[in-house]
Amino acid sequence: MLELTLEGVTKKYGSKVAVNGISCTMNRGIYGLLGANGSGKTTLLRMICGILEATEGTVRYGGSAIGKLGADYRRVLGYLPQDFGYYPEFTARRFLLYLAALKAIPKNEAERKVEELLEMVELSAIRGKKIKTFSGGMIRRLGIAQALLNDPEILVLDEPTAGLDPKERIRFRNIVGSLSKERIIILSTHIVSDVEYIADEILLMKGGELLAMGDIGRMLERARGRVWECVVGPEETERYQAYFNVSSLRNTQKGVRLRIVSDTCPMEGARPADPDLEDVYLYHFREQ
Repeated sequence: MLELTLEGVTKKYGSKVAVNGISCTMNRGIYGLLGANGSGKTTLLRMICGILEATEGTVRYGGSAIGKLGADYRRVLGYLPQDFGYYPEFTARRFLLYLAALKAIPKNEAERKVEELLEMVELSAIRGKKIKTFSGGMIRRLGIAQALLNDPEILVLDEPTAGLDPKERIRFRNIVGSLSKERIIILSTHIVSDVEYIADEILLMKGGELLAMGDIGRMLERARGRVWECVVGPEETERYQAYFNVSSLRNTQKGVRLRIVSDTCPMEGARPADPDLEDVYLYHFREQ
C-alpha cells in the first residue's frame, strides 16, 4: 500500500523551531500544503525528501523510516525544489538525458522516457533549444519532467508556480492533476488557486505547525459563519479595511461591496456569505 507517514516531525535550529511536531498520513492523491512564506513548508518538504534530518520524529514510507531505506526511498521520490537548478547551455533533451544518466536509468529506457515526458509537459517541439531561451513557465515544466524521470511514487513540488503568469499556472496545474492517480503528490504553495481545484486534501501550516488537514469541504466549514458581504459608502472603505480583513472590494452603483472575513458581524445589515478556500486562508493568516 502506498503510504507516507509523518510522526511528530520536528526541526529545530538552536532555539528556533522551524517545524513543530507534525503528524499525518498520506495515501494516493494530491495534497495541497498551504501556508504563508516562512511557515515552515520548505523545511518540512526537505525532511520528507530526506535532504534534512528531523530533530525529532520520523518520516516513514510503507511503514519503514526513510533514513533506513536510503537509496530505495530515493528511487521512488521525485522532487522539484523552489529554486530549480539547470544548465542554461543544455537543450531540454540533453538536460533530461544527463539527469537520467545520473539516476542510472538505462540509455534505451532513458531516451524513451525523455521523449514521453517532453511530450507530456508540452516541450517536445522545442526539445533541441537551449534552456537559457526558455520562459519561466517552460523551465518549471522542464522541472516537473526531471522530477518524473524515475517514475516516482512520491512527487514533491515546492512553490512550483512562483513567478508564473495565470495561463502558465493553469497549464502547470493541469499537468499535476493528470499525474495523481498512482502517486502521492505534495504541492506546497501560498497561492490558494494552485490547489483549490485539484487537491484531494488541504494541509494548513502556520508557524511551523499543522493547523488542520482535510478535504475542501472540511476546510470550508472552518470559515463558515465568518464571511460577510456588505455595501458601504466610498468614504467608509478605508476605515473598514483598517479594522477588518477584506478579501474583496468592488465598486457598484449602490456603493462599495466588501467581502469581509470576521468572527463577528462587521456592521448592521451585513449578510453571511458562503466561504471559499481563499476566505479560509485569510482567516488563518490574517495577521500576516
